[in-house]
Amino acid sequence: MDSRAADVEDLARSAAAGDTAALDTLLSVLRPEVLRVCARFLPNREDAEDACQDALLAITRSIGRFEGRSSFRTWLYRLTANRARSTYQRLRGRFVAESLGVPLPDRPDPRRTSVVAGTRLDLLDALETLRPELAEAVVLRDLLDLSYQDIASLTAVPEGTVKSRIHQARSALRLRLVPDQDPGCAAG
Repeated sequence: MDSRAADVEDLARSAAAGDTAALDTLLSVLRPEVLRVCARFLPNREDAEDACQDALLAITRSIGRFEGRSSFRTWLYRLTANRARSTYQRLRGRFVAESLGVPLPDRPDPRRTSVVAGTRLDLLDALETLRPELAEAVVLRDLLDLSYQDIASLTAVPEGTVKSRIHQARSALRLRLVPDQDPGCAAG
C-alpha cells in the first residue's frame, strides 16, 4: 500500500471515530477520485458531479458506520457506484415523467449522444435487468477494478461466489448488449 493510500485509510479511521477535521480533509482528498468513478457511469459531467456530491454527502453521513472490515477504498467504491447508479435512475425517472409518460427509447439517439455516452446508458439499462448481487459484483470488478478478494470481503461472500456472480452477470450483459450474438459464444 503506498503512503497516499495509507494516509486515506488513516483519515478514514479518524473520521469514523468522530474527528471532523479528518473528515473534511478526507472529503477534499477523495473528491477527484469520486468524481472519476461517477464519470465512468454517467454520460455527462453535470450528472457525474451531482452523483459525486451525493456520494460525498453519503460518506459524511455514514462514515461512523465504516468498521474497517475491508479497506476504506473498497467501501468508498461500493458507496460511490451505488450513488452513481441512483443518480442515473433518478434522472431517467425524471425524463420519463417530463415526457408525460413516453418511455425512453431503447437506444440513445446517435445524433444527440456520443458513442461513449450511449454505451454507458446501454450498460446502465442492462445492469438494471440483473439481480442486484450480480450487478454489484460486475460493477465492482469491471467498472471499479476491485480485486476478487476485495469484492468478497466487501460483499461478505466467498471468492468463488464472487467469480460465479461475475461470470453470470457478464453472460447476461453480453446477451443484452450484443443481442445478435450466438448464445454459444457467450461463455467466457
